[in-house]
Amino acid sequence: MKEDLQNRWLVIVNPNAGAGKCFRDWPRIEKLLDSYQFSYKKVFTIRKFHAILLSRDFINKGYKKIIVVGGDGTMNEVINGVFVQKRFDTREITVGMIPVGTGNDWGRMFGIASNYEEAVRTIKESNTFIQDAGKVVFYKNDRILKRYFINIAGMGFDALVVKKTNRLKDKHKGNPTLYLYNIFTSLFNYKASRATIEVDGVANSRDIFSLSLGICKYNGGGMMQLPDAQPDDGLFDLTVIKKIGKLEVIRNIKMLYNGTINKHPKVETYRGRFIRIFAPKEIFLETDGESLGHTPLEFEIIPASIKVLASNKIA
Repeated sequence: MKEDLQNRWLVIVNPNAGAGKCFRDWPRIEKLLDSYQFSYKKVFTIRKFHAILLSRDFINKGYKKIIVVGGDGTMNEVINGVFVQKRFDTREITVGMIPVGTGNDWGRMFGIASNYEEAVRTIKESNTFIQDAGKVVFYKNDRILKRYFINIAGMGFDALVVKKTNRLKDKHKGNPTLYLYNIFTSLFNYKASRATIEVDGVANSRDIFSLSLGICKYNGGGMMQLPDAQPDDGLFDLTVIKKIGKLEVIRNIKMLYNGTINKHPKVETYRGRFIRIFAPKEIFLETDGESLGHTPLEFEIIPASIKVLASNKIA
């Protein structure tokens, strides 16, 4: 008899997530999945971008339900696999998460607990939410590439901090304060850049320190750089931090965490469906905590395109 793959879970495990924490904790997570009587197939990532290929290939085989065991980067790869597969409409795929990363910012938006049993219970309860996704076209090594994301893209200073953070993660040096640590260590070597920001056809030029653009509120392990973002309104939120003094950044770091960053006089906010960013000097990009390429950048919202499993405590 042919196996009913559409009702079986594909569990994609990134053993390196959380600086190796996922490898250590996987046996406990597997026991929870068994105790809650999940029917599933487990697969492990073995290199960067592997989760894109795994999710794409298994969806093309017939799987429509995926559990991500890892961090925001693993989730991002799976979402990219959902978009590049050819068998189903993206809204037919259900994606849940058991967070084992260092930041877990996407899960924070949807009330997904860091406690494994609570996260498994959330998946079992099958409370679905249709959220927007974003697509970005960027440059890397003179090639034009594209990437999908479901949380936040960062540019400028934010992308530098993520790059340094990822380097330390690759050396298995990861903890929730790593992003904050790299903010302070990166400040004294970073200079603001001139950029033109075009939102739905209206362009402005600014000297910018950092830009955050996205669908959800949180990044960097709990920072709220997009405090008013709604994941299903069909629009990007954009926070632009203009040229600012280093000591002023340090004095106001709490505003990044308490959701008041948009009240600072050096901050501008925008909202739109299509956003383009140009710069005389390359400005680098990260999405969902993954370092990518650089300007020129083109962002497009993809409304109501991803079905995720959330708690009843969406931020």
